[in-house]
Amino acid sequence: MISNPYNSILWRQVWGLAAMLAAILFSLTAYGLYQPSILTELGFAEWATGLSIAQGLMGAVLEPVVGGQSDRILRRFGSRLPQITIGVAIAGLLFVVISLLLGDLPVGIRWLIPVLMTAWVMAMIVFRGPVVALLMQFAPLAELPQANAVLVLVLGLMGAIAPLLRIALMQLGTSPTFVLGAIVLLLGAFTLYNTAPLQAASPSYANASSQLTRVARIGVLTFLVGLGASLQASFLFAVFPPILSTYLPGISGEAIGSILLVICALSANPIGRFTVKIGAIGAMQIGLGAIALLIGLVLFNQNTLLTVLLIFELGVALGLVFISTIPYALSVMPPHQAGLSTGLYFGGSGAAVTLGTIFMQSIEVTPLIASLGVIGGGLIAILCLAASRPWLDS
Repeated sequence: MISNPYNSILWRQVWGLAAMLAAILFSLTAYGLYQPSILTELGFAEWATGLSIAQGLMGAVLEPVVGGQSDRILRRFGSRLPQITIGVAIAGLLFVVISLLLGDLPVGIRWLIPVLMTAWVMAMIVFRGPVVALLMQFAPLAELPQANAVLVLVLGLMGAIAPLLRIALMQLGTSPTFVLGAIVLLLGAFTLYNTAPLQAASPSYANASSQLTRVARIGVLTFLVGLGASLQASFLFAVFPPILSTYLPGISGEAIGSILLVICALSANPIGRFTVKIGAIGAMQIGLGAIALLIGLVLFNQNTLLTVLLIFELGVALGLVFISTIPYALSVMPPHQAGLSTGLYFGGSGAAVTLGTIFMQSIEVTPLIASLGVIGGGLIAILCLAASRPWLDS
């Protein structure tokens, strides 16, 4: 079994992992901020939506593939770091190359920029899932939610300050921002490497062929859980913060979204302990169900005090979901396939982003339609979680 060889959480390593994920989020924020304007300046404005959809589909397909490849690398070399190293190096290099090419680029080769941007997304996919899968080596299986609380704390706070970060990056400019993104990625990787345990994982594991049927079935369920949970979150953040802000004068919808993430981040530690007690599946189902119920209340809310309560409760419910996702993905499949399982979950998330983009571009998303999206996504995830419970217990 390839898992944490220690009996307690390796907190130093978990914080190093959190730093790497924060660097990834910073780079994705920088890319997402400038992609539309870059395409517009190059005369490819009509490509923006199509490129986002294509990249989402690419993630849905590639995430499981590169996750499975990281498992094979782990079994061969005792570490996922070779794949992570290659991915970080390529992503950083592409960031710098794109920054150097921007400017007075000849019309005949302007198409090269969208190609390089897509290659950058592919490079990020190469190491994002394997980085998350490292958590399996840093914490005992039963304590994964408590370890994941650190990741939720860091990423939640990073997400909360994203509006301010975008303002700062806009002041910096495109090329300097991309160079900074490359530097941040390298610093994140350096921190991760410096905190990685010296002891390599043992490559002994159960006979994979005897578990092929289980892996295929639970893999589909894991993909659908990622799809449903991400659909729910996408509709929630796209539509409901502005609705909640109408009852809180002076607070924008963007600020409401940040407040939700702050509540999620600050409640991560107690939620992590709670999730350890009841299990990742149960906690995630409670969170998904609570979000669906609370969104229904948002539609009928006309009270300031109730708005404040709804924001707090939604933040806690999101915390339950975010705390549980990675522990669920890492525990529901055999330990030697942690990369594949996280890849399947992120692949489902990529599919959700694609579906959400297509849907929101096709019709006007009213609060009622968005609430149905929140409820539908949550229901898909809840049912697939219930179906996967026997596999987790076996």
